Amino acid sequence: MIKILFICHGNICRSTMAEFVMKDIVNKQGLWDEFHIESSATHTDEIWNGVGSPVYPPAVEKLREHGIGTRDNELGLSKKRARLTVKGDYERFDFIIGMDSANIRNLHRLFGNDPEGKIYKMLDFTDRDGDVADPWYTGNFDATWRDVSEGCHGLFRTILSDPVFAAKLQNSFSSKEWDDEEEEERGLIHDDFPRG
Repeated sequence: MIKILFICHGNICRSTMAEFVMKDIVNKQGLWDEFHIESSATHTDEIWNGVGSPVYPPAVEKLREHGIGTRDNELGLSKKRARLTVKGDYERFDFIIGMDSANIRNLHRLFGNDPEGKIYKMLDFTDRDGDVADPWYTGNFDATWRDVSEGCHGLFRTILSDPVFAAKLQNSFSSKEWDDEEEEERGLIHDDFPRG
């Protein structure tokens, strides 16, 4: 199983959008059982007495606008609550992806740097540098959607291009029964899968 953790400051906008975009990608590829995907916060701003806030409503609206979190494609969005990133997350996840430079600094501090090379910035998986636009300050959920969607699709391509992870996924597909039409549509070619 490939385990991915997306992280931002409060875990109600950017990292949560990334979590559900990635869940949508793997679900549409028929790889739901091969991935474990979560998101978390670097700060407790959205966690009160141990209870996390739900996903910020405008973020939910933007996801639903793209068919994610709808009745037909809920993926657990309505149950998502903010949670704090903890030191043990480093061992639990294969990819730990911060949304901006401040997140990356906080993760290095929490985890004692990155001895296994698991920490990335979301836009590392795109052809652009920089940070994912923070809609909490900008109000621009379109820019955040673009950043997160491009980053998640780039991450998925990276996973499919990595020999170790690609072998795990290929084994998953090999164990399934496919007819000829399904064989063509299953989308394992790394640049041939649903885009946001």
